[in-house]
Amino acid sequence: MHFTLPSFRAWKHKTVTLLGMSGVGKTYLSALLRSHDWFHYSGDYRIGTRYLDEPILDLIKRQAMQVPFLRDLLRRDWIDIKNNIKIHDLGPVLAYVGKLGNPERGGLSLEEFSRRQAAYRRAEIAAMADVPEFIRKGREIYGYDHFVNDVGGSLCELEDDGVIELLARHTLILYIQVTSAEEEAALIARAQSDPKPLYFRPAFLAEHLPLYLREKGLEYVAQIEPDDFARWVFPQLFRSRVPRYEAIARPHGYTVTSREAAQVRDEKDFLALLEGAVARKAAAPGGA
Repeated sequence: MHFTLPSFRAWKHKTVTLLGMSGVGKTYLSALLRSHDWFHYSGDYRIGTRYLDEPILDLIKRQAMQVPFLRDLLRRDWIDIKNNIKIHDLGPVLAYVGKLGNPERGGLSLEEFSRRQAAYRRAEIAAMADVPEFIRKGREIYGYDHFVNDVGGSLCELEDDGVIELLARHTLILYIQVTSAEEEAALIARAQSDPKPLYFRPAFLAEHLPLYLREKGLEYVAQIEPDDFARWVFPQLFRSRVPRYEAIARPHGYTVTSREAAQVRDEKDFLALLEGAVARKAAAPGGA
């Protein structure tokens, strides 16, 4: 969606997609807006509760079946297992995606890792395709005037133009950009201090995995320490995603800095942030 400042101010039912790397403030803003009566749509929550729910449960059951006591209970249907994912705790989704490396250290083989990566990509595309319907549900069923779509940092990696075009038709895409070396270093350090499972474009993984193996003097994926690879690859992933975010925001959305986003304290601040982004783009050469 594209706006002039007057048309944005007159927009009765605001629908916003927050775009950017994990750690730039998307979930902070979404939670803040939820407290101001916005419908909060979490892409990863939808993925975990709808599109990967059964694979996540299958993964848990495979682990449980290795414990004789639990195996007997499961086979007799005496116990039930459910996926208890929460918007603020996406642990089951992360556990399913997993990390590449030594299985004795909790890592996955390249084949299994790639299979789960492909499943996650399909699930994220499906979750984004649900956004227009949840905009409708949020308004018609639950009575929310406004809607915020909190997407994963991997949205720019999906290589599916239809997803971006759909979000641009139904929402204002707001890219939260890291603009200083200090902020970039802090974001990378935070990610490396607690490395989490990540989605990689197949071409990105195919390029960087051999570089890692060569640099570390390893021959096989099974020799990789999972957290070490996650720490090593994150800076490369971050820098590879920046131009991809920008390629979405330039034609389809608006841009603010992570520093500006961090200053938002309430709905009024957030709307002022959006107004500033709209005004900047409108004033720029070739702006909306």
